[in-house]
Amino acid sequence: MEYRLLGRSGLKISTLTMGTMTIGGGGKFAQVGNVGLDEARRYVDMCLDAGVNLIDTADIYSTGGSEEIIGDILGGKRKNGVLVATKARFNMGPGPNDGGLSRHHLIAACEASLRRLKTDVIDLYQVHEWDGQTPLEETMEALDTLVHHGKVRYIGCSNYSGWHIMKALGISALDRRHRFVSQQIHYTLEAREAEYELLPISIDQGLGVLVWSPLAGGLLSGKHRRNQTPDGTRQLAGWNEPPIRDEERLWKIVDMLVAIAGERGVSPAQVALAWLIDRKGVTSVIIGGRKEEQFRDNLAAASLKLTDEERELLDAVSLPPVLYPYWHQLRSAKDRLGEADLSLLGPHV
Repeated sequence: MEYRLLGRSGLKISTLTMGTMTIGGGGKFAQVGNVGLDEARRYVDMCLDAGVNLIDTADIYSTGGSEEIIGDILGGKRKNGVLVATKARFNMGPGPNDGGLSRHHLIAACEASLRRLKTDVIDLYQVHEWDGQTPLEETMEALDTLVHHGKVRYIGCSNYSGWHIMKALGISALDRRHRFVSQQIHYTLEAREAEYELLPISIDQGLGVLVWSPLAGGLLSGKHRRNQTPDGTRQLAGWNEPPIRDEERLWKIVDMLVAIAGERGVSPAQVALAWLIDRKGVTSVIIGGRKEEQFRDNLAAASLKLTDEERELLDAVSLPPVLYPYWHQLRSAKDRLGEADLSLLGPHV
């Protein structure tokens, strides 16, 4: 297992992170998995034995159930130096202040997560989504307070847009507060929009990148093929993340994954994960599942290295159209540079 620095920090995390959205099974997350304590304990041990040192959860996963199970497994002891990340933002109760990124909710949510996780400190505390009502100054001040009080070691964001991130970093710098060290994003061979702004921002601003749902909710695992969707999958259960807007492009990507996997004697899921692990800017890829064989298969991706030819084939079949303003920049760059080094404009050109 390889370990990489998390953004502009000294914290080293494994290139694979254990995800826990399938643990617990309460509320809306019953659709994606209901892994119980005994199963989860096996999966945690399996990940730690493979060298994974970060477990990622959130208070909203099974309405606290995922955090509680992780807390029971770790038992207040951080065996093998395991790190824990969690998130807050979504409503955890019926009250008007039971959600959002206000000082009131963030501090209360953090204290509740600490109790459920049975720990004194959260290694990486992430705001789960943008809050367009709370002033960002208030959110960043609350996160800074949690760090100064020793309840949180590092802070990050999840599902932010480019301007959200830059505004937050700007406020942190202006007020001399702790800044985000990472962002958590959705990024796969099927969904490469992050390459337009989120990944360049991470590289430029020194942010680590954690990738959630790297197999597109299982669509890139190899189980789904043209005219062949297995029973009991997330997609059939009504879980529609990510949205698929070009189904033919999806199946072309799956066909290529299957072809490369067959040549290498590995699973399509391992090929998709290996592609992500080596993408510029990516720090760690979050793996999860409902079965032991899913974790075992995903963990093997840490040691799979794709050839340049394989990566080029995957890049070619998955490349989306160049979006504005990149097509405009590409045109003007060609006028200035001819066909010289256009990589200055980003990965899509």
